[in-house]
Amino acid sequence: MPEIAALNDLVTQVRRDILRQVHKVNSGHPGGSLGCTEFFVALYQELMEHDPSFSMDGKNEDLFFLSNGHISPVFYSVLARSGYFPVEELRTFRHIDSRLQGHPTTHEGLPGIRIASGSLGQGISVAIGAAEAKKLNNDSHLVYTLCGDGELQEGQNWEAIMYAAGNAVDNLIVTVDLNGQQIDGATQNVLPLGNLKEKFTSFGWHVLDIEKGNDLEAILTGMRKAKEATGNGKPVCVLLHTVMGNGVDFMMHTHAWHGKAPNDEQLETALAQNPETLGDY
Repeated sequence: MPEIAALNDLVTQVRRDILRQVHKVNSGHPGGSLGCTEFFVALYQELMEHDPSFSMDGKNEDLFFLSNGHISPVFYSVLARSGYFPVEELRTFRHIDSRLQGHPTTHEGLPGIRIASGSLGQGISVAIGAAEAKKLNNDSHLVYTLCGDGELQEGQNWEAIMYAAGNAVDNLIVTVDLNGQQIDGATQNVLPLGNLKEKFTSFGWHVLDIEKGNDLEAILTGMRKAKEATGNGKPVCVLLHTVMGNGVDFMMHTHAWHGKAPNDEQLETALAQNPETLGDY
């Protein structure tokens, strides 16, 4: 499929963007960013109705809120390559006075960013508020949010999860990046999450699994099913099974690259595994 080939080219380029951003400042979070690259490309290129000219009120378009804000490199890359701001601005990642801070912020007015998400555990709550606002405004568009699996160890999430089902917030799709890793190790070793599908279901959500969370076609198919499930009285949860560090062999399946930048040699190795497709900035 030509469209899938084009999307995969963009995925490869976004990986390069992520690696180069964190390498330049020797700071940032490549692991989770690489693991969610296919998801972001699918979301912004195919799934959401959105406007890169950007209005903060978000009326008459789908909205996305990034809860696990540390994976900002992938968010910035996809926003830039979707037309929200110049791709060249990626060079300023984590610089003093840059609009592209390590965790997204709103005070610099970066198009595409509607909330500051440095503190974990808040994205679902914000997304619920936005989804309820859309209902009040008779706006039929959807609200999406992404959170990490380790992030679900934060208690505020479960209050929000209870609230969304109890109030039939059925224009909401929450995706969980289920990679089994967090900053200190495997989630199973830090604080086991148990069966998330059973937990969300017991809280009154409609739950779907995307087992191949780094496969574009699987993501598109699964997320379209999630969209079809909205409007039926239940919020929707997608469990996206990803691999941390996907696309760079020495970064995969380990928490070691959660918040560690590659050195010069490692960068060259990683970039060689992801040849340039659309042009570096």
